[in-house]
Formats: sequence, structure tokens, C-alpha cells
Amino acid sequence: MHTSVPDDWQPWRTPSSLEGRRPGRSDLERASLCGRGREDVLPYPDDELCRGKIRLLIVGINPSPWTIAVNAPFARPGNRFWPSLHRAGVTETVVDASRGLSSADERMLAERGLAMTNLVSRPTARAAELDDAELRRGGQRTVSRVSTLLPLPVAVVGITAFRKAFDLPRAVVGRQDTNQLNGWPDQTSLWALPHPSGLNAHETLSSLAEHWHKVWADVEGGAANRAKPR
Repeated sequence: MHTSVPDDWQPWRTPSSLEGRRPGRSDLERASLCGRGREDVLPYPDDELCRGKIRLLIVGINPSPWTIAVNAPFARPGNRFWPSLHRAGVTETVVDASRGLSSADERMLAERGLAMTNLVSRPTARAAELDDAELRRGGQRTVSRVSTLLPLPVAVVGITAFRKAFDLPRAVVGRQDTNQLNGWPDQTSLWALPHPSGLNAHETLSSLAEHWHKVWADVEGGAANRAKPR
């Protein structure tokens, strides 16, 4: 299952400045104070160029200092994001992002049509440090970007942040009704998933993988529908 990225496609994102090592305490302190987010994981740095090349857009809450230090999503050891994706068949390998994404990781993600961004770019040690206004602005930006990127589904990771970002206080985990979201494209479905942090005791690796399995089935179904002649 591969997208149409050309054979000569090359990763464009900035590699980790730590040159393959995990961040230490001083690295994390600098990352937490830098005030900038990590680069999005997209096949190209321009949203218009990515249009039609993304099967699944995964939206995190905001980056942790570890993620900022290595410029890779869900990089902190103990986070079950990457193992659950692999167990669900979303990725071909288990990505170890704790030292940053390798060129092979970047290519695999681009070929699989996987893209990743965040609701909020400001790094914090815990998502609870964000205020509701930041999350709402992030939800608005996400709707605008999705209208350009046109992924098949969008999966937002973190049900509490999802409710605040999209002003859907009664939302539950699973596929969402997008009729309540002004500007959301009709052809793109929306999912809210549990946060994969190891601190989330309500979920196991198996249960997280089951959620991703359902999302990936939606990806494959949407791809088949797009391929049908009109």
C-alpha cells in the first residue's frame, strides 16, 4: 500500500540535532524553553503540494520537550503510539522515534500516506498545561488545514483535548459526526482516539491497536472509494 511519492523523493525535515542520541536533562530543559514546535510530518513542506497524497492525518495535542529535542512525534520512551500503529498494521515497522526519525522512517511514512501535526505547537511537559483557548485555536487551524490537505480520515489523539478543541463536550472515542464542524470537508472522516501515553491506565497496547485498526480500515475503505470511476 503505497502512495504516489516519486522514487527520487527525499526527506525534507530537519534531522535531530542530537546526532542519534537520546536527549539528556539539559537538552530537555532547552527544548522546553525554546517556544517553538516540532516540524510536521508531511510528504512536502507545503500543504498545497501534499494535497491528495495523505491517507491518514494524525493530530497530536502538543509536543513534549523530548519531541522538540529530537524533532520527532511521540518520541518519549514509554509512549505506546508507535507500537500500537505497528500492531494495527498502519506502519510496516515499529518506529523508535526516541532519537529522531531516520530517513527510512520518513520514507516509509510518506509511502504509507501518513502525516502528523499537532493542535498546539507550544511544548509542555503535560498537555494539561495548555489552556482551552489554545486548544480551540488549534481546532480551528486544523479544520482549515484539513480543507487543503484532504486526507481520507483525520485522527485526533487525546479525547479530552479533542472535546475542547472542537467544542464537542459530549464526544466519545471513535468516529465523529462532522456535520457540527463548519468548514469540514465532506469526503474526510474524523476520529477521536485515546491518548497513547503510558500514563493512560485506561488503555492497553492491544486496545490502542484496536482503535487504530478501525481507523486504518476507514483509510482503506476511503481509498477504494476514491479509486472508483465517477
